[in-house]
Parts: sequence; structure tokens; C-alpha cells
Amino acid sequence: MSQADDHSGNTRRDFLYYATAGAGAVTAGAAVWPLVNQMNPSADVQALSSIDVPVGDLAPGTQMTVKWLGKPVFIRRRTEEEIEAARAVDLSELPDQGAENANREGADASDENRTLDEAGEWLVMIGVCTHLGCVPLGDAGDFGGWFCPCHGSHYDTAGRIRKGPAPTNLPVPVAVLDGDTLTLG
Repeated sequence: MSQADDHSGNTRRDFLYYATAGAGAVTAGAAVWPLVNQMNPSADVQALSSIDVPVGDLAPGTQMTVKWLGKPVFIRRRTEEEIEAARAVDLSELPDQGAENANREGADASDENRTLDEAGEWLVMIGVCTHLGCVPLGDAGDFGGWFCPCHGSHYDTAGRIRKGPAPTNLPVPVAVLDGDTLTLG
């Protein structure tokens, strides 16, 4: 009887192969984990992923700007005149036909699909021009909404692009209005 027959297929060499492969797998995992983990959002970004904004004192015809996820967010309480002007626009006149509203995916750019409430009083948008990332000025431009002075983009009272190089409407973030508190995120 030979020595190979005596061990019935389980040799010390097999054990060393398995132990080396296991140690290599653990080492590779330990080396890759920091690379994968660094792609997670930082703690300050996670802390700001959802914020509550008190909006009860905001008068009709005024807006406030808050910082959310490092971007300005325009919160506007519109007047009846602004709502009427936005709802009177024919959708075929708009360069961007999409609502760009994270609350209503795939909706058209009608004013009703861009506001938070049925009456159209509350408009919330990320205040970054969709052309090159500038911050538009409120109550300005040819359509009474926002105007980006960097390259001349004009937005109407619903934040829809009407004139200029910007390709899309100002985006509406995920937001919920509950009484006098607006929750972003």
C-alpha cells in the first residue's frame, strides 16, 4: 500500500491550498472595502438628506431660498396673478414639455404638475439654472419668474424655461407640504 492510498484523497497539500485561498479572499476583501466605502455619502450630506422648513410666515408673492444638499431651493408662495399667468400658457409654446417634477414622474409641464398643492399656491424648485449651473434671480426676466443673467435664460412664474439657452425647466425636488411645514427630501 502506498502513502497516497493511505490518506484517501485528503492531503496536507489540499489543506494548504484551501487555507491560502481563504486568506487571499479575506485580504482582497479587506483591500477593496475602503475603496467601495468611500463612495458612500458623507455624514454631513446624509444629515441634510431631509429637512423641514417652516413656511407659515411666507406671504403670497414672496419667496425664500434654503440650502438643501448643497443647492439653493426656491420656495415661492405665488399670488393669484402669478398662478393665472402660469396656467394660461399653451404647452406647445414651451421648449421643455416635461414637468421635471420628482413628485410626478413623466407628467407634462402644465402648471398643475409643477406645484405642490391643487390651488397652485406653493412652488418649490431647485434654484440652479439648467444651462450651466448659475443661480437665477427671482422676480425678473421677460416672463415675471426667474432670470439667469449669466447667459440669458428666462423662466416663467412656474419655473419653466421660456427663452434662452437652458434646455430644461427648473427641477422640482421631492417635497411634501404639511400645514405650515415643508419637508424636502
